[in-house]
Amino acid sequence: MPSLPPKSLASLLQTAVSTQSTRLGKATHAKIIKTLLHHHSPFLSNHLINTYSKLDLLNSAQLVLQLTPPIHRSVVSWTSIISGSVQSGHFASAINHFLHMRREEILPNDFTFPGVFKAAALLQWRDVGEQAHALAVKTGLIWDVFVGCSCFDMYSKLGLRDEAVKLFDEMPDRNLVTWNAYMSNAVLDGRAMKAVDAFIEFRRIGGEPDSITYCAFLNACAALSSLKLGSQLHGFVVRTGFEKNVSVSNGLIDFYGKCKDLEMAEMVFNEIGIRKNDVSWGSLVAVLVQNDEDEKCCEVFLQAREKGEEPTDFMISSVLSACAKLAGLELGKLIHGLAVKACVETNIFVGSSLVNMYGKCGAVESSEKVFYEMSDKNLVTWNAMIDAYAHQGQSDIAVRLFDEMTSGGGSVLPNYVTLVCVLSACSKAGEVNKGMEIFESMRENYGIEPREEHYACIVDLLGRAGMVDNAYEFVTKMPISPPIAVWGALLNACRMYGKPELGKIAANKLFELDPKDSGYHVLLSNSLATVGRWDESNFIRMEMNDIGIKKSVGYSWIFAKNKNHVFRAKDTSHASNTEIQAMLATLTRRMEAAGYTPDTNFALYDLEEEEKITEVGYHSEKIALAFGLIAIPRGVPIRITKNMRICGDCHNAFKLASGIFGREIVVRDNNRFHRFRDWQCSCRDHW
Repeated sequence: MPSLPPKSLASLLQTAVSTQSTRLGKATHAKIIKTLLHHHSPFLSNHLINTYSKLDLLNSAQLVLQLTPPIHRSVVSWTSIISGSVQSGHFASAINHFLHMRREEILPNDFTFPGVFKAAALLQWRDVGEQAHALAVKTGLIWDVFVGCSCFDMYSKLGLRDEAVKLFDEMPDRNLVTWNAYMSNAVLDGRAMKAVDAFIEFRRIGGEPDSITYCAFLNACAALSSLKLGSQLHGFVVRTGFEKNVSVSNGLIDFYGKCKDLEMAEMVFNEIGIRKNDVSWGSLVAVLVQNDEDEKCCEVFLQAREKGEEPTDFMISSVLSACAKLAGLELGKLIHGLAVKACVETNIFVGSSLVNMYGKCGAVESSEKVFYEMSDKNLVTWNAMIDAYAHQGQSDIAVRLFDEMTSGGGSVLPNYVTLVCVLSACSKAGEVNKGMEIFESMRENYGIEPREEHYACIVDLLGRAGMVDNAYEFVTKMPISPPIAVWGALLNACRMYGKPELGKIAANKLFELDPKDSGYHVLLSNSLATVGRWDESNFIRMEMNDIGIKKSVGYSWIFAKNKNHVFRAKDTSHASNTEIQAMLATLTRRMEAAGYTPDTNFALYDLEEEEKITEVGYHSEKIALAFGLIAIPRGVPIRITKNMRICGDCHNAFKLASGIFGREIVVRDNNRFHRFRDWQCSCRDHW
């Protein structure tokens, strides 16, 4: 092969960078060594350093730099390795190379500073960033628009708001990138209105926005929940022709979703047409799960797969959240398989979503497996695992895991959600002393001020333990005005332990705070019915009808034969109704033989005793159980989800059924999980 001139060799090295071809880069280097006597000429050395740096071969880049005589090492040489280090994520190395460059008394140029500022920001090294800023001022390069913009971005990412704003105000020239950086960082810093003001000022001086500007403004509107302002921008986007830009359309989907306008979000998504990318699909999936359209979220995800869209970590995390809320274990397992296939199961967000999904579906063993296989865990991961134990009533394990988390060198500090999970675990297991101990140490040990959720947990803890008067006393001494959750927990405790007078106090407070909620009216009515005060109970139900409050319908559903089967009380509409009724009769007969007597207190209507027995015998969860015994093969747990709390009679019946039929039955109601196995429930009759 004939000898090539330096410019041709440099061109080959540039091609190696643009195509990310390590092989071409190394082959060209070999050609330089073989054919050129002075292969360490500054021109080719700089190209080699740049090539190896941008191919993430920093050891090779550093070796070329060291072999280059100091007299030939220039700002270009050093800037190449600094920029390459930053591009490859080796931020500490970038700072180290910058310091070596300064020791050789080489001044940085306008390409050096942006790399140094970015590295300092991502490392959170304030001192280094401030020193680099001082040097930029000394050299006069701070007034270069790119240097100034990168310095501003650094201060923003370091959380130094005043320094960032001062620098922005002092800039004599601001380009589009500078304005975009200001708006984006203002939103991230929780100052969305500042971003809006900046956009208006930018337009006033004649600035022409690009896709990044539009997305920053939409993020600000979403943070402000300003549907009107964002809709106005949408009109401007259409007028300027940017509605054809996929990034802007994706931003619009996200904005409308966060402002609860699903119709517009879906309209924008559909208008993208064949230009949809993975971000488009991911945005719609996230929007649907954020707005509790969980079934639709799963449907859209499956549509994306049918279209050949490869799942991303963001998309998988979102759809796993939907599966968690639906208790869709089978679909969740399928998504887990896709995550493994896409090699994203080790992603910390996907891993955390898997822990949460399995926990919310009652498969706590699978949650544990994923949790302990994760090499990196963040606060969300720990909270999800603690919450999984809490919903199973395994307070001892939840508290032990909490202690492990907080004693691990301080790398993961608990937040208010963590304490809610732990206190909830204590409540569900009746661990009054432990729960009170944790609550009383929140401020001192963790610096967390109790919020309304924590107070509600304590009222629930005391109420479930039968200490209803203590719970009321706790409520009266709260330093904040008791919210709905607190009075709701007290009312439920009054129902459980027959305290109708105290229940009326709690109910009246709830009617003041949320007069249209049917649940609290029904709860008070039920608590009165439980102690035989039928006239008062019926009066409350008539009052509900008079003011137009409708009682929420109770449903139970079960996944079998690749389909969700939904049942209501006394439901006879299912295609397998004949078999279900026969199984219900068999179930009742065999339970009675085992000593079962229907608890007619849960009929909650003033009926004859025989009618009450019929009433409790056809609750939706019993019908779902009968179907599960028919449709789900032995050895596979029967998993039932109910939108309300399971009643005491059904709870007793399920314990008997688990022993009679030798089946594991898992029920997720609106409060917790119940795992029935061998005549026992995991809640130990404390729910």
